[in-house]
Amino acid sequence: MPTQSKARLVLTALLVEARPVAEIAAAYGVHRSWIYKLKVRYDAEGEAAYQPRSRRPKTSPTAIPAATVEAIVRLRKELTGDGLDAGPDTIAWHLAHHHGLTVSVSTIARTLTRQQLAGPEPNKRPKSSYIRFAAEFPNELWQSDFTHYPLADGTDCEVITWIDDHSRFVLGCRAFKVVTAQVVLDTFTESAGQHGYPASTLTDNGMVYTVRLHSRLLAGGRTKLEAELRRLGIVQKNSRPAHPTTCGKVERFQQTLKKWLRAQPVQPTTLAELQALIDAFIDTYNHRRPHRSLPNRCTPATAYLARPKAAPSRDRTGETHDRVRHDIVDTGGTISLRVHGKLRHIGIGRTHARTRVIVLIQDLDVRVVHATTGELLRELTIDLTRDYQPTGRPPGPKRKTEPSQ
Repeated sequence: MPTQSKARLVLTALLVEARPVAEIAAAYGVHRSWIYKLKVRYDAEGEAAYQPRSRRPKTSPTAIPAATVEAIVRLRKELTGDGLDAGPDTIAWHLAHHHGLTVSVSTIARTLTRQQLAGPEPNKRPKSSYIRFAAEFPNELWQSDFTHYPLADGTDCEVITWIDDHSRFVLGCRAFKVVTAQVVLDTFTESAGQHGYPASTLTDNGMVYTVRLHSRLLAGGRTKLEAELRRLGIVQKNSRPAHPTTCGKVERFQQTLKKWLRAQPVQPTTLAELQALIDAFIDTYNHRRPHRSLPNRCTPATAYLARPKAAPSRDRTGETHDRVRHDIVDTGGTISLRVHGKLRHIGIGRTHARTRVIVLIQDLDVRVVHATTGELLRELTIDLTRDYQPTGRPPGPKRKTEPSQ
């Protein structure tokens, strides 16, 4: 029964029906003292006594000042408008570092709830269900991935990122029309030129990163990145197929980047404009934005510079890349072989068309053997400056054409 209705019934029974207080208290399930207070209130206020009273205490000694509440609300709106994280942890960091105010995260969360600024919590797996890992030192492990982002006219672009696993420091983030194997190598080399080479890398199994899990034609080959990592003695790691959480740090960064880009008032119309926005965000992300996964909510730049950097641990320049392939010479007399991220076409000769062969490869040295007889059909060293590797034999005689009548 609403409080207003119960108060009216109690006063009616007391003042109009003249019933005893004890009887009224038992009939309506209220305390006798409340009935006496209600009568005093009615005598002083009249009909206003029927309205329910606030239970809020008259004083709140531990309540934060109104100016602090205003700062929390303002920060929430500013960070949300900029497309940045605006949770209680982040607001607490900004209050401490930029406003000289120390407010607990729980107090900020309650303030946001009272101000109706707290959004619904996403339905996610509990953090305890994930196996978390992080490199102990900067440059111990670099993660990389690329994602899509449209220009204002809908033109699709691809953005590739290299991020340090230990500190979440963004080492490089570039926008291209299409991310190719050459782009991957170039951005890796550019990042390494600025920050030093890592001890290892971690990516998914996209063909711009690795070809070891792809079709028979590509199996055993290497992309340009794979060849460079081997030359430098850098350990290459790849996630298991259909396990994106293995590269979760770079995946999470991409979500943060795209959320910030979408929040900008003017969307980019060219690659140059998109890159300018990305550069502005990276500067904020690395140097001014607190990261919830880092100790004391420090910035990625602080964590990246706090410890000595790791480096490639062993020299692998003396190792050779040995592999064996089974193939069939095509009707044009050639076979195909991926070397340094590109398909090379090796001439065998039309006389061996449709012949089954065994291809023995050691780095750039190739031997092509007849699969049945063991006859050596071709031996060569791959010329990286050309795609087609000619046989070196002079061309056969040209077919004579009959004169027209």
